[in-house]
Amino acid sequence: MWVPALNVEFSFFVDGLSALMLLMITGVGSAVFVYAGGYLAGHPQQHRLYVLLCLFMVAMIGCVTADNLIVLFLFWEMTSLTSFMLVGFNHDQAESRKSAQQALLVTGTGGLVLLAGFIVLGQAMGSFSMSEIVLRLPETDQSPQLTLALVLILVGAFTKSAQFPFHFWLPNAMSAPTPVSAYLHSATMVKLGVFLLARLDPGFGDWALWEWSLKIVGSVTAAWGMALALRERDLKRILAWSTVATLGTLVVLVGLRGEGATVAVGAMLLAHALYKAPLFFVAGNVDHGTGTRVIDNLGGLRRSMPWTAAVALLAGMSMAGMPLSFGYIAKDLILEAKSSGDMFAFADAAYTVFGAIAVAVAGVAAIRIFWRPRLESLPPADVHEGGPLLIGPPLALAIIGIVLGVFPFLIQGLIADASLAMTPGTQAKVLSLALDIGPALNSLLVTLTIGTLIYLFWDPLHRVFERMSGSIGHFGMVSVYDHFLRGIPRLSAFATRWVQGGRLPGYVLLTVSTLSLAMLALQLAGFGQWHWPDWQTPSVGFVGACVLITVGALLACVVRDRLVLLLATGLVGYGCGVLFLFTGAPDVAYTQFVVETVFVIVVASVLIRLKRKGLGKSLPEPGVRTLHLMVALLSASVLTTLLLLASATPLDLSLTEFFSGRSVPEAFGRNVVNVILVDFRALDTLGEITVVMLSLLAAWPLLQVLRARLPSASKGGVR
Repeated sequence: MWVPALNVEFSFFVDGLSALMLLMITGVGSAVFVYAGGYLAGHPQQHRLYVLLCLFMVAMIGCVTADNLIVLFLFWEMTSLTSFMLVGFNHDQAESRKSAQQALLVTGTGGLVLLAGFIVLGQAMGSFSMSEIVLRLPETDQSPQLTLALVLILVGAFTKSAQFPFHFWLPNAMSAPTPVSAYLHSATMVKLGVFLLARLDPGFGDWALWEWSLKIVGSVTAAWGMALALRERDLKRILAWSTVATLGTLVVLVGLRGEGATVAVGAMLLAHALYKAPLFFVAGNVDHGTGTRVIDNLGGLRRSMPWTAAVALLAGMSMAGMPLSFGYIAKDLILEAKSSGDMFAFADAAYTVFGAIAVAVAGVAAIRIFWRPRLESLPPADVHEGGPLLIGPPLALAIIGIVLGVFPFLIQGLIADASLAMTPGTQAKVLSLALDIGPALNSLLVTLTIGTLIYLFWDPLHRVFERMSGSIGHFGMVSVYDHFLRGIPRLSAFATRWVQGGRLPGYVLLTVSTLSLAMLALQLAGFGQWHWPDWQTPSVGFVGACVLITVGALLACVVRDRLVLLLATGLVGYGCGVLFLFTGAPDVAYTQFVVETVFVIVVASVLIRLKRKGLGKSLPEPGVRTLHLMVALLSASVLTTLLLLASATPLDLSLTEFFSGRSVPEAFGRNVVNVILVDFRALDTLGEITVVMLSLLAAWPLLQVLRARLPSASKGGVR
């Protein structure tokens, strides 16, 4: 147990799904490390990038292997912090700083929501072990507490995986260096939300709220992400929007029921990493070799950059779902999951849009910038290919994507294990990745036809979406985010002006009313369980204390002279001291008497001196303040009810037994009260002594002045 008091165990769990994620994290991570050596060769901050990438890899490994929800959250937030520093790697550029801030605010806020969901889920299930929770959830009744946990977890996962309406942060993070984009925003971090959903799906999968939330949000994200890719001209941002669409498709697949859907999730996770990371590397090579990523300024690069063109062609084949690529197998499995799962019409249409525009995006990345004839406005002819470090990693990943497409049995065992991890309880069997040629080729023919048309009309479609973007933007979410940031200081200024009015009565009114309403809400929540105490005849001292407090409080409400008001409030303090004295707290009563006496003497002396100088005037406030009176009555009623309910609760004697049983053997004292004050409550007693001493020190100057004014003081008559 790591933190026993919080039931946090530093435990880890690896199954097929975790093993698949670990393969992508370490495999693509290794390629990124090699590629970064060539991409940032000679950069003065290259070592900083390697340190941050290592920390990020550790955080990712912790996320996909942690079994305890709190431990998972710690690694989850570690990915957000390291990605913030990686996205803002070029911190001297305002765009990088803004993108890093946006990514951190969106994913970090989602992380806090996720933490709340984990806490609620852990409290409801009595355990923070994810494997135990997933095992017990199907047999647990749906409750409001579990529903709240489900919603909070969905929000946290959607923010990390850039689902609508949190989709806008991912393309804006493309200001990061290409190695960062290839690693974080295609293969690993953005898939954490999908991983968490897949991990919890066996537990929440039968919940209608869970299933339809994934289907609806994923479908909207897939269709809208691909549509927004049409309005971009930057190659990395085009690839980023296609990543958003892929993440939406994965979320939909998690929401589908059956083994076919889970097999498609595992295959798509791997296929996307194997074609999208090389395409980001291609964008980096093009930017590195030409100084631009704008597709309008690129063309005819196949002669100057033949190896990069080959990588783009191989990875583009997989992204378009062409035969003999692993992307084809993944999309065939998705087609099978669609036919067997309960997909509504919009989700089916969203996947069709996703597949067609994916073909067009692959055409832009693999054909347009490399095979289109070079125009006069395009890069000069001296553009050259990158070195081996820029070619080797993307070429290796792209070739693996083709090899697995030709020989899928090499990976089917791992995909089968990942599928079984997402559908526990099924019989373990070898899941075949054999192709069903008919439906797969028919679907491919449709998507290729539509995708080719989109590719051919890319520029006209871009102009249409560019005009539309002025009015709809990213469904307004970027505008909402910007308005939210600008509204924070305005809201803070308004709240400060409203709360910090500069008058003490206002502060007291706000504090008392807030506390009273909070206690009232708690009391109303347990209204059906109220128990009133039995009536007991109070003692004379108790009644006298109540009379003193009541009289002092009423006088304080009506008198206007400051000195009389001070004496009235002092009467309330003395009444409290009497109350303590007759309710078994003589030490507290003594402290109350001393402090009240010193306070009244000090303040009365000040008021008398001010009055002699003509400065001590009556209070200017009106005699009756309705709002203050209502708040006072509310506070008194709530506190009285709380005290009555508390007194009706059976007394817990555990502390009494504890102190009485340990006073002699541990503290060597038979007077239990003294032992508590001196030993068990030593710090509390020290605090009380400190209060008394400070009160004496505050009164000492006044006593000195009084002593100096006495006639007998010079003769030593007063000591």
